[in-house]
Amino acid sequence: MDVINKFYSTVHTTVSQLSNALPGNMVTREYEVLDQVCTAGVGLLWKVYNGYKKSTKQEVSVFVFEKRSLDRWSKEDREAILETLRRGVQQLTKIRHPHVLTVQHPLEESRDSLAFATEPVFASLANVVGDQVRAEKKLYDVEIRHGLLQLFDGLQFLHNDAKIVHRNICAETIVINKNRSWKLFGFDFCVANQPQPDGKPYWPCKEYSTSMHMLAQPSLEYTAPEIALNNINSTDSDLFSLGILIFTIYAGKPLKLFGSDYSAFRRHANDLNQRKYPPMNAV
Repeated sequence: MDVINKFYSTVHTTVSQLSNALPGNMVTREYEVLDQVCTAGVGLLWKVYNGYKKSTKQEVSVFVFEKRSLDRWSKEDREAILETLRRGVQQLTKIRHPHVLTVQHPLEESRDSLAFATEPVFASLANVVGDQVRAEKKLYDVEIRHGLLQLFDGLQFLHNDAKIVHRNICAETIVINKNRSWKLFGFDFCVANQPQPDGKPYWPCKEYSTSMHMLAQPSLEYTAPEIALNNINSTDSDLFSLGILIFTIYAGKPLKLFGSDYSAFRRHANDLNQRKYPPMNAV
């Protein structure tokens, strides 16, 4: 009985917290929001809830970001992170592909929250990687192989057809839907091709800034070395990030953890450039 009471208390607390964040957000006019199932996106800032469309009862997932979670940071950092999240969803809404997360309702913003609705979601890859994962969220090897093939297919579409470089492929930006298909998400930092006069592709490269909050920039753990060493951004940069993601899936964490330590990242990038590779026994 104590366990049951604790469960209902947790659900009540979650619903209560959500009701404080969502009033005024237009998403609630069309969608009923239920229990939280996972987190996703840069810094796992998006809370993902089960839900359904009120008019049709169609099952959806509702992504919610509560602005109060940024209160501990400066106004400048808060605005940078908010703009990052807004841009990511706006870019996602423009892209249609079987291996890109499908948006059912575009981004809505209120005083307290950002929210949008998508196809039903099971978890982000970050929620199912590592040792501290509940049994029902463990991945089978065949799921991993199939999921990686789906990501390769999604990236091929981005690079060859949409002419976009994602720039932040990582465990937080890969979402698994209810059918266990892997989907690209987190387009917060994507860049479109700006072809040169000679017709060669060119993707603008913005160097990491130590003065900007780490959540308003791509994850250093997955960033390709040429971005730091040569200020070059290309489709190969996404493939490097995908390689780190594969390592992360099997090892439970990326090759190196940098946080916002850009100097450490540059040293690591230089080691890779000189073919000083870390052990890959986990893969």
